[in-house]
Amino acid sequence: MCVIVINTGTEILLGDVLNIHLAFIAREIFQFGLRIDEQRAIPDGDAIQSALADVFPRSEIVFVTGGLGPTSDDITRELVAGHLQLPPFEDATVHEAIRSRLAVRRIPTTERIWRQAQVPAGAKVLPNENGTAPGLYLPANINPAVPSPHLFLLPGPPRELQPMFSNFTAPILRQITAELEKIAMRVFRVANMGESIIEKKIGDLIAAVPGIELGYCARPGEVDVRILGSTELVSQAEEFIRKKLGNAIFTASDETLAAVLVRLLSEREQTLALAESCTGGFLADEITNVPGASKVFVAGYVTYSNEEKIRALGVPRESIARFGAVSEQVATEMAEGLRIRTNATHGIATTGIAGPGGGSEGKPVGTAFLGLSSEGQLARWEKFFFPSDRETFKQLVARRAFDLLRKRLL
Repeated sequence: MCVIVINTGTEILLGDVLNIHLAFIAREIFQFGLRIDEQRAIPDGDAIQSALADVFPRSEIVFVTGGLGPTSDDITRELVAGHLQLPPFEDATVHEAIRSRLAVRRIPTTERIWRQAQVPAGAKVLPNENGTAPGLYLPANINPAVPSPHLFLLPGPPRELQPMFSNFTAPILRQITAELEKIAMRVFRVANMGESIIEKKIGDLIAAVPGIELGYCARPGEVDVRILGSTELVSQAEEFIRKKLGNAIFTASDETLAAVLVRLLSEREQTLALAESCTGGFLADEITNVPGASKVFVAGYVTYSNEEKIRALGVPRESIARFGAVSEQVATEMAEGLRIRTNATHGIATTGIAGPGGGSEGKPVGTAFLGLSSEGQLARWEKFFFPSDRETFKQLVARRAFDLLRKRLL
């Protein structure tokens, strides 16, 4: 089935609002054997008329987001009703839901508010439990005189669209796609290995499996390896991938590397402390974004200056004077001092030169050292070179640091 998403909103095209609907809808519909074939973003207003005329003849399902509110630029509902030649009527249930919601919040009503209760004849209301504008489902060929696909009109705010989709749109899609052959998918998240290296390891093997679609998605320090096909073929391809990539795969589910690390530490009843210089608290931020981090995360220090490395972590002043703050010795001493002071099971330290200034011939911009100290084990360090912008530099250092400890825990 051909699926098309139309996102309305001038704010999207101006770059004022990030369009996150595409990713959300794509993930949600995959379980029904559906994939998005096309997406377009259009401004508020009459542009939807020509967009519908263009996509209707070549689609089976169309999602339209935005333009269902009470203001003058919210005309998706009216234009769709006009295009399909469906007379609107006021839905009493929707009217009461709007009245009740506004009364509870002591928000005065205006005449335009009630536009949201207008429903094209034959459309099914998708309740909005987080706003006033309901969604609408118009079955395929709702008006035999105007051929049309299954059409879903959804509100623009993500906090309204997403629960509406899960609670009311998904059950309709399940019925529509009941006879559709489902596609299996696996995504393997790989740490600190480039796309080209991964391709060299698995590309030919997977290409030899007929009916498998292979794809990659790279981010700083990570690559997603995606395979799609029948359940049997996906299982066969998965065996090849796991054999060739081994423990470079840190998860095959929707987990971040930080979440995997928190889970492993929690399972082992171990704790972590962080001492950051060049990453400026980025590692601690990623760890504390994970639910349950409080069970394993003891403390985080941002020791950006040399004096703080000495005072807070006990790094010997002579080490900094002799080797420099960006060195294997200082990274190791930061990690050791951190672990001892916090009594954590593991201590990770980062020190480096993010740039654009501060580099030298021996230690150019992008140089980074990681220190890892673990209870009952020898401390270790690693040196890396990440010449990039400051934000990407932090991300790359974080991935190396988390993966260093993850592999120690395996």
